[in-house]
Amino acid sequence: MAVSPSQESGFAAIQFTCYILRQMDRRKFEKLVDRAIQELPKEFRKRLENVAIIIEDSPSDELLDELEVPEGDTLFGLYEGVPLTERGFEAPLYPDRIRIFQDPIEEECDSEDEIKEEIKTTIVHEIAHFFGLDDDYLDELGY
Repeated sequence: MAVSPSQESGFAAIQFTCYILRQMDRRKFEKLVDRAIQELPKEFRKRLENVAIIIEDSPSDELLDELEVPEGDTLFGLYEGVPLTERGFEAPLYPDRIRIFQDPIEEECDSEDEIKEEIKTTIVHEIAHFFGLDDDYLDELGY
């Protein structure tokens, strides 16, 4: 933090740079994601074939623009693929992806317990898209 007197008022103007400090390292975050998946009912876990779960730092500005995410909002996770309800008989050539964004989750949460809960909520939300549930229905359910 740098403090310098203002030329006009004589009061000190405070300038500082805010750095985002990770609350936990990537390996620990990955373990929480793994645990959230393992806590899903067995029937759901068995259906998660050909789905890659990817942890990234943050969504890119390009992705936020592409998805028309309002300024100041962000994403905690994103499902990319063809929901089970829209598939034919053949398995897709490439795996579906669920992307989990660590930095926005940590920025929103005030404690490790909150991070754990948000990861669970985000995993359930994105897996629900894989099963064909839309955002309106998930909002009604509280996800």
